[in-house]
Amino acid sequence: MASPTRRIALTALILAAGLTLAAPLAFAATAAIDPRLEQAVDSPLRPAADRARDAFRHPAQSLTFWGLKPGDTVIDISPAKGWWTDILAPYLAATGGHYIGASASADPNDPTVSAAGHKAVAAFVAKYGADPKLYGDVKVTGFGPRSGPLAPAGSVDLILVSREIHNWPAQPGFTQKAFADFYAALKPGGYVAVEDHRAPDGADPLKGNGYISEAYVIGVAAKAGFKLDGRSPINANPKDTKDYPFGVWTLPPTRQSAPDGQPANPAFDHARYDAIGESDRMTLRFVKPEPGA
Repeated sequence: MASPTRRIALTALILAAGLTLAAPLAFAATAAIDPRLEQAVDSPLRPAADRARDAFRHPAQSLTFWGLKPGDTVIDISPAKGWWTDILAPYLAATGGHYIGASASADPNDPTVSAAGHKAVAAFVAKYGADPKLYGDVKVTGFGPRSGPLAPAGSVDLILVSREIHNWPAQPGFTQKAFADFYAALKPGGYVAVEDHRAPDGADPLKGNGYISEAYVIGVAAKAGFKLDGRSPINANPKDTKDYPFGVWTLPPTRQSAPDGQPANPAFDHARYDAIGESDRMTLRFVKPEPGA
């Protein structure tokens, strides 16, 4: 069960955001959290800096809202150094599930992958392959503009897309390809879990400030065949005014202080932005409909 502290914190967040718990949102507030998931989140093996961000990212509550179940096969899109991997892989290993990291740097069809990209994938595989008892049978697959199927058709229960979609519109057609790939990989009834920096509806997806609108994401998902199955205020932040000198990256944890390609500005005043915290983020759940639904 979710601890009273976690339930109270979530309720406070919802009230602060000025949101109400309509039916699709009630799941995020009331669903019991698997104790094995809480154990994975609270593990001392996770880096301290990652655990410090739980106050903004609400991993146990978010994954529960997104429909994570014991024994699931999960694809984590662009896992980077493993923020979600350190939670998902131990949980799935403990419950008989399977973790797959999908990375552009692991795409064998993309000749533009750099040596640094290959090195990063090798480090990821080495880290999570070193302890199968803890992490299970972690696998890596390619994901990018040229990549093939993410997994055998209809074999995946959940695909996690955390703070990635805002990067995709700059690559024409890629967002559409990505959601088509998700649809092919998922079982009927499977979920796409989306978390991203939320722009106002109608915002230009090519603005390049790190924010993307819910309307854009919902529209692309619908064209791929998905149905919006739930939205949650759990990662909302009403303090986020979304008008910063270096886009969303001005905020924690990036705390950018100079234009891209320039060295950090030691005189930049971070205080205002640190007080805001991490960004206002949408938290959406899409479902691949069952046949005939």
